[in-house]
Amino acid sequence: MEISLTKLPWHAQLGAFLALGLVACGAFYYYYERPQRAAMVGRESQLSALRADIDRGLVTSRKLTEFAGEVASLEGRLADLRAVLPEEKDAADLLRRMQTVATQSNLTIKSFKPAPVVTRELHAEWPINLELDGTYHNLALFFDRVGKFTRIVNISGLTVRGVEKPGSGTTITAGCVATTFVLLDTPVPPTGTAG
Repeated sequence: MEISLTKLPWHAQLGAFLALGLVACGAFYYYYERPQRAAMVGRESQLSALRADIDRGLVTSRKLTEFAGEVASLEGRLADLRAVLPEEKDAADLLRRMQTVATQSNLTIKSFKPAPVVTRELHAEWPINLELDGTYHNLALFFDRVGKFTRIVNISGLTVRGVEKPGSGTTITAGCVATTFVLLDTPVPPTGTAG
């Protein structure tokens, strides 16, 4: 039995062509258009994510000059603080400074003896025993000038005694502990005391 479209009436032929057209459209939609739409939705979500990343990058790049200015400011402050609290002890430099200030104050440094370093959590205390000869007024000038150092130097344990035979410019002998501080590279963890 042979089936031919030409033997069908014209409205059946039209119905068959419409049915074939609908099947072809359905196959096109199911096998081609639907996967392409899914791929397009995925690409659009990737595009949205990339645009969000670009926007964040643009905001960050606008702040870059502000951050660079902050970094420069903080580095300047750090340099200033390192002058006040250096990272290493330099006995020769401190002795030179003390000698210069003592000479400017008309004092003589008889003794400069560094004591053992006391380590704290973020810094170390470096005490130096000093013995000075001069006058009361010159000793006060010396302490005033030491107080104006950029490096922190605390004076403690001051003892003053008169000399047996005062000369011109030497009426007292003073002893004190000049303590300076050194910033530690790595903080020391606090030790717990066992009781």
